[in-house]
Amino acid sequence: MRGGTEDSHNILGPVSPETPTLDPELLAVLERFRSVIEASPKNLPEWTPTKGASPNEIVRSAMFTARNRNRRRIYLKQAEIIVTGGGSILYLGEELRQDDELVWMRLLMLAKGQPLGDPICFTPYSFLKAIGWRVNNWGYQHLRACLLRMKATAVQITSNRLHQTVVTSLIDYIAMWDPEKQTSLAQWEVRVSKVMSLLFADGAFTLIDLEQRKALPEGIATKLHSYWSSHREPYPVKVETLQKLCASDSELRFFRRELKTALKALVAVGFLETWGIESDLVAVIRRR
Repeated sequence: MRGGTEDSHNILGPVSPETPTLDPELLAVLERFRSVIEASPKNLPEWTPTKGASPNEIVRSAMFTARNRNRRRIYLKQAEIIVTGGGSILYLGEELRQDDELVWMRLLMLAKGQPLGDPICFTPYSFLKAIGWRVNNWGYQHLRACLLRMKATAVQITSNRLHQTVVTSLIDYIAMWDPEKQTSLAQWEVRVSKVMSLLFADGAFTLIDLEQRKALPEGIATKLHSYWSSHREPYPVKVETLQKLCASDSELRFFRRELKTALKALVAVGFLETWGIESDLVAVIRRR
């Protein structure tokens, strides 16, 4: 399995112009892609220890939905995901939700200061404690399910700011099981695609206060916490836009009620100073 992961990155290595099996146009694309990867940041930047991070294109999209946890997850096949503020995302895989986003941000927190693609090692116990999940069989199985779900994805992200399109899975490699002993490994290893480092260029990523997030009810409140964390001074947004961002299936009148509850929760944890809805436009002021 480890060898297969390394082989999958061979296209980013030197490619000989005399290679007869590759079409010249494809060869040029691969060479250009390799050059972009080599020019991208080698390490994730350092940031505040209590904060998670994610590229702006992801936190400003509906890739991690806020659907009710009791609803069955759907399978998306090359589905176009709504992105606010420019860019586009095509997604293949099982629907990702707020639990997956929390795991994703914790992984990136553990990876900071090192090249993406390098091993991220942790004990499941420490991971569960850090994200505030119960340390029991439910917690271990839930974490395992989130990791496997993100492994089985294909995401095409087009960034307007970078004039670049990246195609990758969110997670490249997972090791959590000892096949000889038929038991879970004491320390798990995860690798995030090195291609994702392109989206951290120019400092255009969002920092999310994970301690604050843990105090919020999972769903619309956590989704909007991530979204508005990417705006120092959030601009007014239509209720309908926020509904699409959350990928909510509720009728608009019911979503509006759920939204107000989420906004009150964001004020209660100290994230928002105040909020208001007028003519179906939601205006918020972040607390400094």
